[in-house]
Amino acid sequence: MATTDDNHLIVLEKCHVSPPPNTVGQRSLPLTFFDLGWLLFHPLQQLFFYNFPHPKSHFIDTIIPKLKHSLSITLQHFFPFAGNLLLFPSSSTKPEIRHVDADSIALTFAECDLDFNHLKGNQPRDCNMFHPLVPRLENAFKETDDIVKIPVFSIQVTIFPNSGFTIGLTNHHALCDATTSYDFLMAWTSIARHGTDELFLLSSDQSLPFYDRVIQYPSLLDDMILSLPPIRTIDETYTAPELLPHADKLRFTLVLTLSQINRLKKWVSVQVPSLEVIVSSFAVGCGFAWSCIAKSRVEVLGTEGEYEEERFTCMANWRARLNPPLPPTYFGNCVGPIMATTKTTSIIGDKGFPIAAELLATAIREGVKCKEGVFKDAETWMERFLRDVPTMGVAGTPKLNVYEVDFGWGKPEKYETISIDFGTTLSVNASKESSEGLEIGLWLPAKQMDAFISISKNELENMHSVS
Repeated sequence: MATTDDNHLIVLEKCHVSPPPNTVGQRSLPLTFFDLGWLLFHPLQQLFFYNFPHPKSHFIDTIIPKLKHSLSITLQHFFPFAGNLLLFPSSSTKPEIRHVDADSIALTFAECDLDFNHLKGNQPRDCNMFHPLVPRLENAFKETDDIVKIPVFSIQVTIFPNSGFTIGLTNHHALCDATTSYDFLMAWTSIARHGTDELFLLSSDQSLPFYDRVIQYPSLLDDMILSLPPIRTIDETYTAPELLPHADKLRFTLVLTLSQINRLKKWVSVQVPSLEVIVSSFAVGCGFAWSCIAKSRVEVLGTEGEYEEERFTCMANWRARLNPPLPPTYFGNCVGPIMATTKTTSIIGDKGFPIAAELLATAIREGVKCKEGVFKDAETWMERFLRDVPTMGVAGTPKLNVYEVDFGWGKPEKYETISIDFGTTLSVNASKESSEGLEIGLWLPAKQMDAFISISKNELENMHSVS
């Protein structure tokens, strides 16, 4: 029976989906240093928009059964998504992801009466409208006196009758990073399109998750993270952070075409002729956004928006960079931070964007050039990462094309990273129109958003003459 869960949302069905019987059994996946650092982090929340100009009855008859069936088969190969994060508060046993028979994913089907076409646009939109479209993680519970279980994944599919539907995904960051999440989605969509995992298994050497824990690093790094007081106190009362309503925050998508990106690169080379690093599309896109955000903040707040130190942080995938390298399908987290730091005044002047792009390009080069660097300097960058410095972070990567996530009803009309609403974070993904373009998603207070849109538009127009 349908129930009302939000002013604009009616829950049609809540259920749980498990792998097919007798396909997984009990399996455990120990957490590594790369996973443990995310234990206290907010969940990752993604939202895909799909056109579906059909009534609710057609959605119930076709979409729901197909998604349930294909999800169950997918979980056979990606069992940790259906498992739980296990913590052992009263012992020195390290956390792990464990799956046992009957473990499952919480799956919700809902109906929404909001304007689908408005939500999937790029224009400024009220961020609060998106929050009900992504699910919460289920509550932690105590299995025994020595074991606390935390669910790690939930899905919500929401129909907008005669317009479209959304698929919202929420995962605990200790489960996996963007690469593993994308591998899961590629498997699920393949199985949904073909009704079986036969085609997926034909390329099993390139698509099946690699679960072996073969990363070599000093065990003291695990102890360093597990000794942090907030982690030591996690118990059955733990609840994953949830998005709170914001009275004055808007969501906006800045689209940079390939021609605009090339002009930005040219502008950097003109303004910083001594540049000694290659400035990638990612670096110029993030540098442009960083500079425009800083300028818009100062325009609204004045000198209060100027910081003696501010930081821009993105994540590098270390799978291929470790020594020895990991398979590309390694399951879990395998990313390390790249950090660029500067004064606000350095990135809000006439050369603010080129300076920001140079800082990021240099930080990326320095951060990934040493194969041992991610472990060699782990204690140092952990200290820097935990410092209380105004930080702009990045979620997503254009290397994983989210617009290829096709379940059989067509490619997504729009993709949003909803979890950027937890803090000062922007999302960066490949553009819908071209994988060589960028979509940069951000959320800001309304006045600052107006300033950001005006500043970014003017700067792009001023660079139009650059050939």
